[in-house]
Amino acid sequence: MNNRFFNLYSHGFARVAVAIPRCRIADPAYNVEQTLTLARQAAAEGAALVAFPELGLSAYSCDDLFHQKALLDACEDGLRAIVEASSTLPLAMVVGLPLRVNHQLFNCAAVVANGRVLGLVPKSFLPNYGEFYESRQFSAAESAAVDCVELFGEIVPFGPDQVFEVENLPLLRFHVEICEDVWVPVPPSSFAAMAGATVLVNLSASNVLVGKSTYRHQLVSQQSARCMAAYLYTSAGRGESTTDMAWDGQSIIYEKGEMLAESARFLDESHIIYADVDLERLSQERMRATTFAQSARRHADEVARFRVQRVKLALPFEATLPLSREIERFPYVPADRALRDERCTEVYNIQVQALIQRLSSSGIQKVVIGVSGGLDSTHALLVCAAAMDRLGLPRTNILAYTMPGFATSGRTLQQAHALMEVVGCTAREIDIRPSCLQMLKDLNHPFAEGKEQYDVTFENVQAGERTNHLFRLANHLNAIVIGTGDLSELALGWCTYGVGDHMSHYNVNASVPKTLIAHLVRWVAETGAVVKGGGEVLLNVLNTEISPELVPGKEGDDKPAQITENVIGPYELQDFNLYYILRYGFTPSKVAFLSYSAWRAKNEGRWPDEHGARNEYDLAAIKRVLAIFLWRFFKTSQFKRSCVPNGPKVGNGGSLSPRGDWRAPSDSEATVWLDDLANIPDTQ
Repeated sequence: MNNRFFNLYSHGFARVAVAIPRCRIADPAYNVEQTLTLARQAAAEGAALVAFPELGLSAYSCDDLFHQKALLDACEDGLRAIVEASSTLPLAMVVGLPLRVNHQLFNCAAVVANGRVLGLVPKSFLPNYGEFYESRQFSAAESAAVDCVELFGEIVPFGPDQVFEVENLPLLRFHVEICEDVWVPVPPSSFAAMAGATVLVNLSASNVLVGKSTYRHQLVSQQSARCMAAYLYTSAGRGESTTDMAWDGQSIIYEKGEMLAESARFLDESHIIYADVDLERLSQERMRATTFAQSARRHADEVARFRVQRVKLALPFEATLPLSREIERFPYVPADRALRDERCTEVYNIQVQALIQRLSSSGIQKVVIGVSGGLDSTHALLVCAAAMDRLGLPRTNILAYTMPGFATSGRTLQQAHALMEVVGCTAREIDIRPSCLQMLKDLNHPFAEGKEQYDVTFENVQAGERTNHLFRLANHLNAIVIGTGDLSELALGWCTYGVGDHMSHYNVNASVPKTLIAHLVRWVAETGAVVKGGGEVLLNVLNTEISPELVPGKEGDDKPAQITENVIGPYELQDFNLYYILRYGFTPSKVAFLSYSAWRAKNEGRWPDEHGARNEYDLAAIKRVLAIFLWRFFKTSQFKRSCVPNGPKVGNGGSLSPRGDWRAPSDSEATVWLDDLANIPDTQ
């Protein structure tokens, strides 16, 4: 087995942990024991970094006991014990303690690894309001007169201006701030992120108040989003003094605004949470958002002050270490039902508003659309209906045509008529077979002489004839042609170029992937948002095999001769591939690792899932389908994307318009992406 492929560290991830030990006030020996127990647990789980609460070696609520030499000596002894223990642990620890420096006392975080203190970070902002009196005991970082101290016989960097880099995992660069530091208008971590820190660590005590948990979430989420970083937040738990305050021990981990992990609150015992942070994603996000670097240049003086402390960790690179992070199988479709309904509402509004603007600006009040009885044209027709309603125009201004060809099934033809009826549009049927046959005769195609030659010419004559009719109908009826092709088809080049389903006057589906369209149609069926009483018709469309219906099947065969997903692979896998390659530029091997993490059989009784999917895929299938995507996306299909019609971008998953997200040469090679497939094992 290729263990490296099945190891999260091989794909730009790092496992991080936030630990909340049960503490005793002014009992460093006990607190060290609890700290090391959790540190060993984190190491056993393969974590590279574990963070503990503010002043965790002493407890936060010591008040004037912080000025007692016995306590301060015991805290330093406790740190020494942690440093010694760290020589056998393959991770970095961040622990909090009070520390004397040049006759001042600082609230510090000590970064410890490999039997050394890598750096000491004093708290920058000391709250001295409400229930807090930290300025009574401590000095702020800015009052320090030195940038290094002697500790345990070594010179140790001292100051808030430090970034810690793991040499053998260079994307893991972390910065430490303490509690109040993130509550101020410009936290120190903002400058640290601009100086290269991808993981921001906050050692907090943070007493609990009604509503404070929600605010912590907002604070950490926003800071991680603005800094395009992961953010680890700790807080003190059971054992702190309740003389005047209470503590909930909340720990949370966010990545660019998304929560990855959260502990239960008010626990009696020590606890720890983990998250697998995608460092490569954070790096890609910063690279693409050029304003991030612009901000760093604008604050060049602050950024230049940061020092980088480097350490090499004995991480488990050779072990099998799968992701513990949940990877959604449908990245374009939220798993949470409420969020999914909200997403569907928003996507419809974007598409409808975009079409309204195009009709209003052109002064045209009618649209022409081809209705096949399949998924994409169904969704586009629903968008047109909603647009007419919003414009105060009758739905009869939608001029819908179903155009049966040589392979149109009775099922889809019936569905097309039923759909047009429930929508209430102007419905027509045009048999394109006579005009297609005339063109095939003009081409001297064997089919015109009665031979069963169903080649690409035979297929494209039908696809082109449909679109040709639509454009001429639009000319004749003073309307515009609405495109129905989706983002997934465009990514795979699964469309007939030019006068075919590739072209329209305006394509409302241009940046909507197939998996999302399916859920949008289902949402309308379930809610009646656009059509009342048409749910059964829409569900029939959803349950229809996806096919272009351009090649006739055998007499009496219920299944279409062409099943799209048999040729280009399952859309649920291809949309997964598209999202991570288009949105983040990940390598094929990383995409396969993510896909395997999401789609493999998990033996947990999760099928069917919350999306109704019943499929599961092994690594061989994932690799095979990914190879199809890479060849079609990078090698053969860009010329179709270089000249697509106008259409609205609907999500941050990206679009393929050359005027929007994606500009690429039409004659590029797929070699480097296909070469990377060799890094994917054939079996798991």
